[in-house]
Order: sequence, then structure tokens, then C-alpha cells
Amino acid sequence: MHVRRSAEEIAANRQRYEEHQKKGLEFAPKTLPTPSALPAPAISSTVIIHQEIIPGGWYWSTLLKRGEALRIDQHDGASTVALIAWNAADTSERLNLVDTVKMQWTTALGKGRVIFSDMGRVMFSMIEDSAGSHDCLMGGSTAASNAAKYPGVKTRNTRDNFILAAGKLGLDRRDIPAVLNLFAPVRIDDAGGFHWQGKTSNSGDYAEMRAEMDMVVALSNCPHPLDPNPVYAPAPVTITRFHAAAPVADDLARTATAEAVRGFENNALMQA
Repeated sequence: MHVRRSAEEIAANRQRYEEHQKKGLEFAPKTLPTPSALPAPAISSTVIIHQEIIPGGWYWSTLLKRGEALRIDQHDGASTVALIAWNAADTSERLNLVDTVKMQWTTALGKGRVIFSDMGRVMFSMIEDSAGSHDCLMGGSTAASNAAKYPGVKTRNTRDNFILAAGKLGLDRRDIPAVLNLFAPVRIDDAGGFHWQGKTSNSGDYAEMRAEMDMVVALSNCPHPLDPNPVYAPAPVTITRFHAAAPVADDLARTATAEAVRGFENNALMQA
């Protein structure tokens, strides 16, 4: 049964939320930086493990070990890249965007933020990010959303791509977690609706994500459902898997919030 709340109840709930948020953000030994500078610096060939180009509409998966990182590069134009991940040792542990948002009190993911699993552990640290515009709320495209947006055009979509990726990994569609859409400036308006804010991103934008546990990662290169381009034309993206520099004691992602500190403590228990 739907319960309609009064304006007073809504205002009181909002006040309580803001009080909890203030307490959650009081521990902030570091201010999060502005987006990473463009152009992206070259990655030394001595640390590169593998490079892959994902054509528009396609997908790719890889094993990513703790201490390695992925750079997602938009060399050839703007394109949304959807990402999901599982703990390589136990695929029942997977990326959890609800907890990621809830524990960091923000939907704005960028350099210095972390991505949590559903076990309260840190899967990724975002160590570089030039875009500052990623969607962790709406999910990826489906056959139905593409059919409505591109009538009469044969297209690929994120949902089906991830079903194929999961199947190749011995997983099922029920194992697919909520999708992180990189390079997708989705915002929520005052009425609670989703909208695309401004242009997609800069051509040449990039993000680097350091693995904080051994994972299996899948990526899909399909337009976001809200992408304003009426033509289905996702650009290819370059994925580089490389050995990341070891985090220092006061690493930004590990110290930016109390929740991240606790998440890394949980990681340490897993790795002990």
C-alpha cells in the first residue's frame, strides 16, 4: 500500500537525512580533488599487462588482480562504458552501487572515491578521472530501451552484453549486479526524475580504477538510455590493464571518508 506523506513529514525526514549526512562527512582528512587533467598521461610500457579495444556495441571481460588497474580511454570520441565486477574467489560477492552511494553520502563518483562490494569491502579505488560524470543509479540499456530509442535499427545493448559475459564466466543473469555507467552525466531533478546533464563528456576523457581485491570485471560499450544522440553510434574505447603504483600510507581513496577506512579494514581481514 502506498502511503502519502505530508509536506511536514517529508521536511522532517529530509532534516534527519541531512543531519546524518553531516555526521557521516565530518571525518574528511582530505578534500577530494578536481577532475584529472587532460590529455591523459602515457602509461609506461613496463607496467602494461594488456590492452584491448572494445568496439562500439560490444563487451569484454578480464581477470583483474589486486594492485592492478584498468584505464578506460575515450580516444575516438565520447562513449558510455558500463562496468560490473565480481570477487574472483567467490562470485557471490559483487559490486554494490547502493552501498557505494549510501556509505559515501554521494552519487558523485570520481577521483578519490571507492566502489564497494555487497560485503562491505572495497573493490575499486578511483585513482584518476577526468570526466567527473558517472551514473551509478539508472542502469544500462536493454533491448526494449534500444528498440524505443532507435526504431527499426539493429543494435546491441548492455543488458544482453552482460548476460553473454556472465554466461562465458559460468554465471547466470541473476548474478549480474547493478551497472556503473562511466562517462554518463545523469542527474536527478527536484521531482525525482533522471535527466542527462549537458554533453556526454570530452573526447579523450579517461578513468583509472585500481583493484583492491582479485576480481572478474566485465565492460560493455553501448549508449546510455538517456544519451541524447538520436543515432546509435558508440565510439570504440581502449582498455589498458596495468600494474598500478602501490598506494602510499595516506592514499586519497583510503583516507577520504570513514566508510572507506572501514571498507579497507574489511579487506585486510579477508586478505589475512
